[in-house]
Amino acid sequence: MSEQIVVWHNPRCSKSRNGIKYLDEKGVEYEIRRYLDEPPTVEELKRVLKKLGMSPRELMRTKEAIYRELGLKEVTDEAKLIEAMAEHPKLIERPIVIRGEKAVVARPENKIDEIL
Repeated sequence: MSEQIVVWHNPRCSKSRNGIKYLDEKGVEYEIRRYLDEPPTVEELKRVLKKLGMSPRELMRTKEAIYRELGLKEVTDEAKLIEAMAEHPKLIERPIVIRGEKAVVARPENKIDEIL
């Protein structure tokens, strides 16, 4: 009946761990995708961006060193930004909680309620 929930998770990130804890406390079943170990493809990122209703830059961790190293601040081509996230998943904001055709960046973790 209900759609499966997938969490793009980085276990080293406190915000990501908080999102998992929040789901656990609510008794919600979910699948974890360690997106740093299993990076999303360009196509997956496009689908998730659409579900989030966000632009590629809005999903990027602009304070990461790799963001500066790649000179992404000056990049205006959204396809190039998506490619950078697929190639360097550390650039992707986290955690992303996906359910069906909706998704949220769970910061703060109670944003998850929007898709439950």
